[in-house]
Amino acid sequence: MKAFLSPVILLERSDGNLFHWNHLMKGDKLVLHRSKRDWMWRQFFLSEEYTGSNYQYVGKLRSDKDRGDGTARYVLSGEGAGTIFRIDEKSGDLHATQRLDREEKASYTLQAQAFNKITGLPLEPATEFIVKIHDINDNEPKFTKAVYTASVPEMSDIGTFVIEVNATDADDATYGNSAKLVYSILQGQPYFSVEPETGIVRIALSNMDREVRKEYQVVIQAKDMAGQMGGLSGTTMVNVTLTDVNDSPPRFAYSSYHLSTYESAEIGSTVGRIKANDGDEGENAEMKYRIVDGDGKEYLDIITDETTQEGVMVIKKKLDYESKRVYTVKVEVTNTHQDPSFSDLGPFLDTAIVKVTAKDVDEPPVFSRPQYVFEVNEDTPKGIAVGTIAAWDPDATHYPIQYAIDQHTDPERLYHIDPKNGSITILKSLDREVSKWHNISVLASEINNPHQRSRVPVLIKVLDVNDNAPEFAMIYETFVCENVKAGYHKNMNLIQTISAIDTDDPLVGHKFVFTLSSMNPNFTIFDNEDNTARILTRRSGFNRREMSVYYLPVVISDSDYPIQSSTSTLTIRVCSCDATGNMRSCSVDALLLSAGLSTGALVAILLCILILLMIVVLFSALKKQRRKEPLIISKEDVRDNVVSYNDEGGGEEDTQAFDIGTLRHPEVIESNKLRRDIIPEMLFPYHRPSPMKECADVRDFIISRLQENDTDPFTPPYDSLATYAYEGNGSIAESLSSLESSVTEGDHEYDYLSNWGPQFKKLADMYIGKDTGVAN
Repeated sequence: MKAFLSPVILLERSDGNLFHWNHLMKGDKLVLHRSKRDWMWRQFFLSEEYTGSNYQYVGKLRSDKDRGDGTARYVLSGEGAGTIFRIDEKSGDLHATQRLDREEKASYTLQAQAFNKITGLPLEPATEFIVKIHDINDNEPKFTKAVYTASVPEMSDIGTFVIEVNATDADDATYGNSAKLVYSILQGQPYFSVEPETGIVRIALSNMDREVRKEYQVVIQAKDMAGQMGGLSGTTMVNVTLTDVNDSPPRFAYSSYHLSTYESAEIGSTVGRIKANDGDEGENAEMKYRIVDGDGKEYLDIITDETTQEGVMVIKKKLDYESKRVYTVKVEVTNTHQDPSFSDLGPFLDTAIVKVTAKDVDEPPVFSRPQYVFEVNEDTPKGIAVGTIAAWDPDATHYPIQYAIDQHTDPERLYHIDPKNGSITILKSLDREVSKWHNISVLASEINNPHQRSRVPVLIKVLDVNDNAPEFAMIYETFVCENVKAGYHKNMNLIQTISAIDTDDPLVGHKFVFTLSSMNPNFTIFDNEDNTARILTRRSGFNRREMSVYYLPVVISDSDYPIQSSTSTLTIRVCSCDATGNMRSCSVDALLLSAGLSTGALVAILLCILILLMIVVLFSALKKQRRKEPLIISKEDVRDNVVSYNDEGGGEEDTQAFDIGTLRHPEVIESNKLRRDIIPEMLFPYHRPSPMKECADVRDFIISRLQENDTDPFTPPYDSLATYAYEGNGSIAESLSSLESSVTEGDHEYDYLSNWGPQFKKLADMYIGKDTGVAN
């Protein structure tokens, strides 16, 4: 099969494509012979992006077996057969039906075969061929990023690398210059440059200052066709940021600053803030402030606020408006992180003058001392001055001061202070033995403004005066044995060693002297000269029966001035002792022995007394139980319910304390209330009397009530007697009280009870009948 691509004769190729020629040399002539092959082609070429209206002609396929009689039929298969490529079955002409793009597919592999139309048999085997697409410059360069971001330190040298940009071209780099790119800078001169072949961006200008301009936009172009006229191009943008270096020293905006504060401002409080400007950022802009000079250096200080990079002026020492009104300091600011490579740009520090004005405030009085300590003898008379307090107004007005003692600190009112001159005097006698120190507070206030007040502690020490006599250090239990022998042994006649105490506090210590108030025939004293003394017996033969207790007056004196002395009595009991001098019994036992009672007898007596007490208690308990029997055992048993009053009133003439309404309206009485002074033998059903008519006369009302109760069968047969010590002056009846009956002697006559009316009938029956029975 032959392929006809063009009228150009194709020579033999070593790869066997197209035609294959063998050559032989015969003499001087070159004889060419063509070896016979069924297919004489391998490859076709086709341009991309065809813009014609007809199908693009690729080539012609023809088999040597085709006789030209129309019996041969050509069939195409492979990539794009029937869609992209179409073959004429009769002629073998091959056409491209679509516009091809090499960037999508650079070549197509196809198979062609010739068949006999009549028999359908292949004329020859199928042969494969390739259709290659020739490239044209139809793609512009494209950068890998639409926008690049880069940073470079400010003040960098020329040629410093910034960033490398990269563009690609989809055209065939092996065919022509369609994919050969050249880079150029369209925007960003004269600050930056780009290398044409590599796309590396570099610094093109020295001393680029971030504080002047921080960000730059650079436009880079990539052009194919090696940058020639007619080539395609693409662009990208590079955003370049200059990073900070410490090339800007801090600078104050003003050469001097003026601040003010009140003189009462506390130490550590803020006066104001100042700030220096630094064009750098981050740690390159960190600053440190300090005071280097000035007359206010002792009173003021400055610290750095690390957040705001401000200098905070604070109080170091209390200001005083009256002594100094303006305080001046010189403040220096420096960078904490400095770069030695930029030291040639100048000193990285600055200074400014700060003036602080103290404003006046009304201050409280000031004492001459933080505290006062005075001393006074405890025997100092009343009205004597202890000491003087001094205070003044620190303000320029110098108002007068008045003094007073805080009474909470002097509850006993021992001292008084003169409100004008501050002199403290004694109001009461002092006693060091009660309190050695008196801690009081003195208040000083301005007369024109009492709210301005100060306080100072005053400590008053009470000095000791020898005003207390010494006395025994303790209560001594001293005894002497009956069988003691004077002078028998050097220690046998020692019965007691005594010592003394003194509430006074002399400077050189206590020195006590012990003596007897008078000569004693039984005992003597020996001063040990070490503030102790020994009591000795002067005789033997002490007898408890004759004398059980001896009293020995001992005089104790101190050695201070004036000498104080006291007499203390030592009680010495006579006791029974064993042979070694140990006490067995003393004077109480001796009295019992004198009555002839032994110890066992004493214990027996005490036991009997205890048994009698128990019997008495038991008898009292039984007697209380007997009292709980019923009040009425028989009709003859009469019990009195005695109600005692401290004031009986005025008798019948006294009606102010009695409400007759209760008697006139019995319905107000509780219906279920029973008497609780007796235990009735049976419970009677409650009978409620019918309401009575309104009675104008109290006497008639009472009589009717008595008659009703006398005739009531449900009324218990007993009376409740109310006994009075005094019934009043208006009563026509004599006293019914039995309180005075004990003073009268003889029998009583009760016949008069029968004359008192039916009200006293039951009482008359009980007493008259009883009296008659007794008489009989």
